[in-house]
Amino acid sequence: MSHQVALSFEDGVTRFIKVNPMETVADASYKARINIPLDCRDGACGTCKAFCESGSYDGGDYIEDALTDEEAEQGYCLPCQMMPESDLVLQIATTSDVAKTAASTYTATITALHRFSESTVGFTVEIPNRDDLVFLPGQYVNMTVPGTDQTRSYSFSTGPTQHELSFLVKITEGGLMSEYLRDRAQVGDELELAGPFGSFFLRERKRPALLLAGGTGLAPLLSILHKMQNDGSDLPAHLIYGVTFDHDLVELDKLAAYAESLPNFTFDHVVSDPASTAPNKGYVTGLIEPQHLNDGDVDVYLCGPPPMVEAVRTHLDEQGITPVNFYFEKFNNSATGPAGEAPAPTEAELAAAEKAAAETGRPVALGAATPQPGDLYEIGEEHPPVADSDAQFDARMALELGALELTIGRLTEQQLIEYRILAEASTASIDKDRFTDAAAFTDTNAAFHEFLFRCCGNPVLLEAYNRLEVTQLMHQVLRTAEWVDERVPHDHLAIVEAFERNDRAAARELIVDHAEHAKETMRRAIAQRKVVTA
Repeated sequence: MSHQVALSFEDGVTRFIKVNPMETVADASYKARINIPLDCRDGACGTCKAFCESGSYDGGDYIEDALTDEEAEQGYCLPCQMMPESDLVLQIATTSDVAKTAASTYTATITALHRFSESTVGFTVEIPNRDDLVFLPGQYVNMTVPGTDQTRSYSFSTGPTQHELSFLVKITEGGLMSEYLRDRAQVGDELELAGPFGSFFLRERKRPALLLAGGTGLAPLLSILHKMQNDGSDLPAHLIYGVTFDHDLVELDKLAAYAESLPNFTFDHVVSDPASTAPNKGYVTGLIEPQHLNDGDVDVYLCGPPPMVEAVRTHLDEQGITPVNFYFEKFNNSATGPAGEAPAPTEAELAAAEKAAAETGRPVALGAATPQPGDLYEIGEEHPPVADSDAQFDARMALELGALELTIGRLTEQQLIEYRILAEASTASIDKDRFTDAAAFTDTNAAFHEFLFRCCGNPVLLEAYNRLEVTQLMHQVLRTAEWVDERVPHDHLAIVEAFERNDRAAARELIVDHAEHAKETMRRAIAQRKVVTA
């Protein structure tokens, strides 16, 4: 009989292949157009060496130079020789990009074009398998420019539950996609999409929100507004939309409609051109009022060019305000690639972050990385420092709730089995409310929490999670800890059970509760360390 093999790549992407009887994993991979490392195919070089996380197999024939007996005992294997005897999970020592496997792709058909002005084009597409494309409000896809092998990245301006998918594009002179949309695009044209990508998305709402958009950075915020409306939230939300010239203003009618239909939503727009006829002239920061910041108890979502992001940061510093959460996505319209337009960022380049130590008194920065030449987006987060580590765990919870939406009801039977194995492994180092091995728990706990991000097929989201450095913090704080909230290991198993039942509501509640149990464990450990060192 055939077996399913999960190939887990270093960038967090997991791909599944079917391996037939008497077929090696490497042969099956290449049949599926997944080019894992391979050279000799005879078990002589070790190029394809991988690690088997679970399952049984016949290791085949190979020489000592390719794989030692000690390595084989540890679980290392050679895909060019191994034949599965059960379903397997393999760690592949390369990224999915190198292996030429990628996120899901879709063929879309343009159903509407709206050339708003000389500076902006909007367009709408449909895909036949719409239910297969699950995204979070604020995320983006990569599009292949028709007639080329070049891709460009655009955020959805429609919500996750809307059938049609819409986008806003700023026209850049000499840009491949810009010129296609401006000069040649027609209803009925086909576009290739890949994604979704990105870690800029609406988190669970607990407080007022301030949404700041620069130019076509309005697109992901429109998607976020649709989600807010669907959720029935009545928490205050205010949007400030800034552009350079009057003709850059788009979708004001949609914003007005949301102001009518979404409780406690208001918006302003501002134009920087002194000759503008708009009621507000200047910049976004000039319209940020104290009530919008709510004394810092606010979630700020900002999408715009880098100078706008820095201007908002400066404004907040001058006001002495540190928002509870500051999520941003920078895009650089002036960045030019070989074709004169910003190329799509690579998955590895997109999201990066830094965490400032809590004792510095500066914000905990969870993004963004220095962009590589030609990058279009930088994505990141900032949260206020707290000595008891709550910020990291709240940020992890917010990301996990996003990963939940992307994976619930979509995990395969094999993935659910792996998820349960990881949950059970995390309980082995706990006896009721005591750690038997805190370091081992921290490692198995990290594998459990990373799992959903690996299943998303979104390396940017995985990178955002890794940059929180929760595992490093736990290793530091729990090194000598003894007490653990006894609900923690039970939470892991209960979350898996909710996924097995496809119970979204239960899974969300459990993830939120688990964050509180984890924070209590960390607080107790920090307090104990202070007593010991006093």
